[in-house]
Amino acid sequence: MKITIIGAGVVGTALGRGLAVKGHAITYAARDPHSDKVREALSRVSAARATTLAGAVHEADAAILATPWSGTRDALDAAGDFGGKPLLDATNPLTPAFALALGHTTSGGEQVQAWAPSAKVVKIFNTTGYENMSNSTYPAGKAAMVYGGNDAQAKRVAAQLASDLGFEPLDLGGLDGARLLEPFAMVWIKLAIVQKLGRDVAFGLLRR
Repeated sequence: MKITIIGAGVVGTALGRGLAVKGHAITYAARDPHSDKVREALSRVSAARATTLAGAVHEADAAILATPWSGTRDALDAAGDFGGKPLLDATNPLTPAFALALGHTTSGGEQVQAWAPSAKVVKIFNTTGYENMSNSTYPAGKAAMVYGGNDAQAKRVAAQLASDLGFEPLDLGGLDGARLLEPFAMVWIKLAIVQKLGRDVAFGLLRR
């Protein structure tokens, strides 16, 4: 699959590395495709290339949004028309103080859909750290990747990519599920970073 990743930070790089290993063709879209950050991502992701944001999704089968929240709207505006393609939203609407900027009556995922109405947005890859996107293997089983979206085909793409990365995909329902997934991300952030449990932790689903 041809995947455009909007954002070349640690999350975008980790997703690109994991998906490239599974045979997906990765393109990084950035305002400056020659920046040091993009060059660093390209050095870590097999056969990846870089391009500008404008029209970056035209040749892609799907796009992943992995920008800091403060730059998300500008990146989506610059990317232009998504042509009905899946847009997998890995962002969290965090303030500089690491608090959620949205919640209860809306979510970052729903805001992304409003900013990119021509995309089929799926909220996914936002509830764990980038280390788990590079390596989701744990002795006790697969780490869970919960997602939500309003388009069935876009959700199938999201679930397949999560599975390719070694996660257990779990469908939460519609895009309004982002109102739960974004606070859920804060649980991981507080345990792993604030309470210093360490970043090599993940959530899974137990069954009996």
